[in-house]
Amino acid sequence: MPTTAAKNTTVPTSRAFTATPELEASLQRVLVDLIALHLDGKQAHWNVVGANFRDLHLQLDEIVDLARDHSDTVAERMRALYAVPDGRPTTVAESTSLPLMLPGELNTTDVVNDITERLYRTAATVRAVHDTVDAEDPSTADLLHTIIHDLEKQAWMVSAENRRA
Repeated sequence: MPTTAAKNTTVPTSRAFTATPELEASLQRVLVDLIALHLDGKQAHWNVVGANFRDLHLQLDEIVDLARDHSDTVAERMRALYAVPDGRPTTVAESTSLPLMLPGELNTTDVVNDITERLYRTAATVRAVHDTVDAEDPSTADLLHTIIHDLEKQAWMVSAENRRA
């Protein structure tokens, strides 16, 4: 009769690193702003009208994808550190630093200005928590560097739409 190896069902009783409440709160702040940016970007994508509509419509999808991917990275990092992310709509609405987006059709010029502001505000949130995160967990701070880089690059790119040389 063949023998089968027993499955290892033991659960580790100690963890190499667990987020403190401060680290968890810092990452939660970043998470809700990224989720709000993702949702606001999609709202603008659906409702933008005017000159250069198509290019902005497509660029908004890039911003949405970026925000969604980074929010997933932050939430998964939180779980890896035994913190619990909260991305419920009510939590995002109550705790984001981003302003409420206007309803209805939105002019391309206004969307460029609004999305640029949202990108910079989200980057500012990441910058605001960076040093606290870095002091506790440099590996997580490395993720924040990438997020800042990507948000500020998108802000520069979308804002160029309304700039004149």
